[in-house]
Amino acid sequence: MDNVMSRSSLNIAGKVQDYRLLIKFSLSFMVAFSAVISYLLAPKVVAYDWSMIILIFTGGLLITGSANAVNEIAEKDTDAQMKRTANRPLAAGRMSVREAGIAAAIMLVVGMFIMWHYFNGLSAAISLFSWFVYAYMYTPLKKVSAISVLVGAIPGALPCLIGWAAGNDDISAGGWVLFALQFFWQFPHFWAIAWVAHKDYSNAGFKLMPSVEGPTKYSAIQSVIYSLILIPVGVLPFWVGMSGWVSFFVVLVANLFMVWFCVKLFRDMERKAARRVMFASYFYLPIVLLALLADKIW
Repeated sequence: MDNVMSRSSLNIAGKVQDYRLLIKFSLSFMVAFSAVISYLLAPKVVAYDWSMIILIFTGGLLITGSANAVNEIAEKDTDAQMKRTANRPLAAGRMSVREAGIAAAIMLVVGMFIMWHYFNGLSAAISLFSWFVYAYMYTPLKKVSAISVLVGAIPGALPCLIGWAAGNDDISAGGWVLFALQFFWQFPHFWAIAWVAHKDYSNAGFKLMPSVEGPTKYSAIQSVIYSLILIPVGVLPFWVGMSGWVSFFVVLVANLFMVWFCVKLFRDMERKAARRVMFASYFYLPIVLLALLADKIW
């Protein structure tokens, strides 16, 4: 009996882990997090209701998870060719396309219901648009052209607009400012990941670097350029009255650090330098968003 229960527990744990991998939980969590912070930053949200916070987080997580599941269905064969993705449930053969498709459909329906029923039709419509662009435009473009990174940056930044629309019932200036911050942040972030995993990506046929030759000076200077763009974009929250001096300086310092790491990548042209940009970008977004929220609260 104990052996049967032990095997059952292992099977459940394995299935939970497979679904974490299917929805790319870390990525989905960050997307839902940015939607929550953007919702809380909306001027009409003056009282922080934990039930609503949990609902928008859940809706965002489900819709993003659904898009990621569709992505993994489409890329199961190429995922199997790459070390970093070979253990995903579809690529490894632990989950069928049918099961993943059913899960993606259920997550999308439930997530859309949450956004429409508990928030508004505007946030639900943007959510559906974001899901479609990621699943059916960005995903197939990855093997066609590096323009896929630009296309993918749109659904990557739309959670900010979704959160703002959910809280403010519109897509006014503040929502677009948050969208711009997350939009431009994605370029040095994603190109650093593509630089680190270039061999894997190129072997699988993905074209994700700005240069067709891959990690070159041209690719590195593009990261520098987009990190520099973040500096004036980072001033916009203060300029439109979303934030005060504290977050102004926090965002400025965060942007300068991003520029510094990207310049070091251009100067050193090493995988280690690209890894530094990647990790710096992971810290950048939560620091900037939480600084803006702290300024609103205090």
